[in-house]
Amino acid sequence: MQEILRKNYLDTLRVLKDKNLIKVATGVRRCGKSTLMTQFQDLLRKENSKVPILAINMDLPEFRFLAEKNWKEIYDYIIKHLKKNTTNYVFIDEVQNIPAFEKLLEGLYVHPNIDLYVTGSNAFLLSSELATLLTGRAYEINILPFSYAEYLAFTGQAVNPDRAFAAYVRTGGFPEAVRLSADGNHFANEYLRTVFNNIYENDISKRYTIYAEESYLEVVNFLIDSIGSSVSAGNIAKVLTSNRKKIDNKTVSKYINTLVEAYLFYKVNRYDIKGKQHLATQEKYYLVDLGFRNALLGKKLASDAGHLLENVIFLELKRRNNQVWIGKAKNLEVDFIVRDNEGFTQYIQVSQTVQNTMTLERELAPFENIADHHEKLLITMDYETGTYNGIKKINAIDWLTENR
Repeated sequence: MQEILRKNYLDTLRVLKDKNLIKVATGVRRCGKSTLMTQFQDLLRKENSKVPILAINMDLPEFRFLAEKNWKEIYDYIIKHLKKNTTNYVFIDEVQNIPAFEKLLEGLYVHPNIDLYVTGSNAFLLSSELATLLTGRAYEINILPFSYAEYLAFTGQAVNPDRAFAAYVRTGGFPEAVRLSADGNHFANEYLRTVFNNIYENDISKRYTIYAEESYLEVVNFLIDSIGSSVSAGNIAKVLTSNRKKIDNKTVSKYINTLVEAYLFYKVNRYDIKGKQHLATQEKYYLVDLGFRNALLGKKLASDAGHLLENVIFLELKRRNNQVWIGKAKNLEVDFIVRDNEGFTQYIQVSQTVQNTMTLERELAPFENIADHHEKLLITMDYETGTYNGIKKINAIDWLTENR
């Protein structure tokens, strides 16, 4: 397997280079944020072999001495190592591990000779007091594990993308999990369980009081098992309580918020297409990487193939910088309402197959309740494509691997 360039993310960093903004790469742990920043540093050096770069990663032995220092001491260390009268490119990995890191970022941001790049594994980076402090000063780049197209390039399986798709859904896109899967899927599963435990210990339990770890993990498992289904804290609490795991909906809601903040799940709200209003109930949650499903639950792919495909499509829509909602069309649901940066809107239905006539009619029905003329797509794993009254049916593999 060969290292691949995360082209879309690198293109974004190129555009933002030398802009008066803090470039904040966020995302779940081990998804490739540090590698991305290293790749960008290599690009800077290709443009100018003498470019001044200072990259701080607390996990590396040469920087561990900084872990015991306060934000001002780290600030002084960085300033001391800057080259004068030129732009210095400063990179800080997992900046949220530095006490009072927001003060460090503010100090570095106002320095005239610094172009600042940081990574973080918790949404707190852009929430609460930091959001107020850095309003208009920070640009978030949310990094996800490998897309399917990146997975194919990384594994060299691009010549047979259909056969590789099942492996991608099972293993997911964490780079190290993909590497380990070549020696046996149990290695990848063990690695992903370790990643999950690391996220829980470092991004969740250290920041929040988790009174009942067993109940917390039940909530995690419930959400993983409910991919593509509308859920509510009240319903989860009711189900868990009926299974003798007594928990109230406020606690469930708190637990879900911690999972979203750690980038393990993405919350998608509902939108009433006809009424043109956002709805506050029955949201959906999509897993950041389907490898966790196999590693934590041991579920077979065939048990929920349609919803797993829906999760893959959602993550790809996120990668393509779209806003995404669940659509309500009268009494029916549209899987995704999608709006890109240009304001272009699409309606998307996702189904594993629509070979059965009744299934096809069910998937097309929500589109019939939409009066506008925005593009409507039906994405399936079927090889057959075509149109139904202007609705395009396309193959999921083709859509996932198309050049954009």
